[in-house]
Amino acid sequence: MISRTRSVGLLVVLFLTAVPAISPVHAQFGPENAAMGVLDAFMGAFNDRDDAAMCRTFHYPHVRLASGTVRTYESYEDCVEQFDFARFAERFGWDHSGWDSRTVVQANTDKVHVAVIFSRYDAADELIAQFDSLYIVTRVDGRWAIRSRSSFAP
Repeated sequence: MISRTRSVGLLVVLFLTAVPAISPVHAQFGPENAAMGVLDAFMGAFNDRDDAAMCRTFHYPHVRLASGTVRTYESYEDCVEQFDFARFAERFGWDHSGWDSRTVVQANTDKVHVAVIFSRYDAADELIAQFDSLYIVTRVDGRWAIRSRSSFAP
């Protein structure tokens, strides 16, 4: 009869030899991880009300579909010039936002489609609204950034 310790050891050896080598997460899911990093940077800049940092998370031209309109930022300078956090905060009673969920729905080596749900909050941390959106994050010249966003948010 085989001892309990030897049985466990034998099972471990069999398991390790039967399981194929697993690639590191960063290698296997590189595009997805890169896209999530860009989305984190975007949300951080947005909550910091840093239009320059937010606009650095985009590729240009950058397109946003929302409220029945299409807004295109042709360049980084165009984005910084057009976005006004003070007006945005006043218009919506907004203080900060957060991701509720982010799900990669399609990905390849240079483009990731991420279905997101995000919420807007007021200064008392009360929920103002929650929105579904689709973010398209692309790699251009080795740099990952948001190419376009389609949102049900105004």
